[in-house]
Amino acid sequence: MTGFLSRLFGGGPAREPAAAASEEAEPLDYKGLTIEPAPVQQDGQWRVAGTIRKDAGTDREMERVFQRADCFASREDAVSFTVIKGKQIIDQRTDLFADGEPTGRA
Repeated sequence: MTGFLSRLFGGGPAREPAAAASEEAEPLDYKGLTIEPAPVQQDGQWRVAGTIRKDAGTDREMERVFQRADCFASREDAVSFTVIKGKQIIDQRTDLFADGEPTGRA
């Protein structure tokens, strides 16, 4: 009941169960970058979300976080679509890391 009231009055999205939260999807290397799927459970569904990382050399890593409105009933489907979206972002955004900032949004 408390969780419902919290969400009702702006307490944020529902959190995923601890068991599901500990599951991590395998990172995927694509065109010299790494896609790390990290779907977020929200309202009984899984929202597409992840990180694209780039090794900038000399112990420096750059990352771009992305989240999309697409939702799926299963975590596995959300992970699969997160990889597709990550590849699409890499293919379409040639300026993804052009600003040189270590973190940001895609």
